[in-house]
Amino acid sequence: MLGKKTYGCKRHILVDTQGLLLAVKVYTARLMDRLGAPLLLQELTDRFPRLCHLFADSAYTGPLIDWIKATLGWETEIVPQADQKDPWVLINGEPVRLPKPKGGFQVQRHRWKIERTFGWFIRFRRLARDYEGLPQSSEAFIQIASIQLFLKRLTPFRPFSI
Repeated sequence: MLGKKTYGCKRHILVDTQGLLLAVKVYTARLMDRLGAPLLLQELTDRFPRLCHLFADSAYTGPLIDWIKATLGWETEIVPQADQKDPWVLINGEPVRLPKPKGGFQVQRHRWKIERTFGWFIRFRRLARDYEGLPQSSEAFIQIASIQLFLKRLTPFRPFSI
């Protein structure tokens, strides 16, 4: 068999440190992360003037980091995975020893922020599966879900009283 028989998509999102959505792009699953990230970030050149530092996983390495620095002026830090065989990694040019991973799920530095956002999106039935035919429709539903998350945080908690 050649090729993938099912349709798929990749959701590239940019979130702040609280996990709230800043930007979203949806592409086919055939597009590698390194090629999809510039398509998301090139539209953000003047939108976030105070943004200066990005955290990314190891899928966003290579010439992408240089492109982000040259085009946007942002520093990019690659967050290492906890299950790497080598306990020493370079973070910002300095060697750092990673703790040994335990069995089961491990909270990793800065990764939980993006995973939490994807978890929030999965609570919306429309985003739990890829129902949309167009990437723009999927982007719109992700934006609607994030607006609902924003509004829930803005409303004060009112306990029920009789």
